[in-house]
Amino acid sequence: MRAKITYIVTAAVLVFYFVLVGSRGMMLIRHGTLVTVTFGVAVLILPVVGVWFLWKNTQFVRRANALAAELDAEGGLPVDDLARTPSGRIDRDSADAVFTKRREETEDAPDDWHTWFRLAVAYQDARDTPRARKAMQRAIALHRSIPSPLLSPSAPPGPSGE
Repeated sequence: MRAKITYIVTAAVLVFYFVLVGSRGMMLIRHGTLVTVTFGVAVLILPVVGVWFLWKNTQFVRRANALAAELDAEGGLPVDDLARTPSGRIDRDSADAVFTKRREETEDAPDDWHTWFRLAVAYQDARDTPRARKAMQRAIALHRSIPSPLLSPSAPPGPSGE
């Protein structure tokens, strides 16, 4: 819950910043000279890129959390039984051992989003965030490619015979 609150506060601060920067860009454009209009347009690009980045990250987090909830409902979330240092950080050797196991599971079932999700968790535990993100994106893509039972051609027809 703490991470969620931190994310919301950070997103709110970023949105405030985007509005502030956008207003400055508009002020420059309204000034009307070639230099200020050019700078104004350049300044407006920053909030646009920032909003896009924030939106994409929010979508990623929502989808990853949905996968976690689904995996938890199935009883397939990885158990956090990793050894920790006295300060509470995950022991590197312990994380590496679990990572090896998760990588082998993923190699055995490369089209299963469950294994990619657990591999992403193992990458994160091993402090390899870029690869964790890529593995989670792969899990999300695989999950999204699964046909919905409501739209499946093998689903029984509805009450109207459709």
